[in-house]
Amino acid sequence: MNKTELVASIAEKAGLKKTEAEKALKAFEETVTAALVAGDEVRLVGFGTFAVKAREARTGVNPQKPGETIQIAASKAPKFKAGKALKDAVNA
Repeated sequence: MNKTELVASIAEKAGLKKTEAEKALKAFEETVTAALVAGDEVRLVGFGTFAVKAREARTGVNPQKPGETIQIAASKAPKFKAGKALKDAVNA
């Protein structure tokens, strides 16, 4: 499912126009992004949790020159942990 299909599905299930559903989805994306940038978690009980995970700096192997090592900088990455209800629905 791509974004257009998701917007159409949200519009149908919520009884909204597609433009309204698209605005709601965009607002959700912006809200979650802002919370993660601020260092907060977003918990949707039963669905899952959006959070930020810190990655330590590490040494890796250069894929273009096997055997040569490179330094990979520390970074932050968004992560999603599925909730029980979502896991149960997928495994049903």
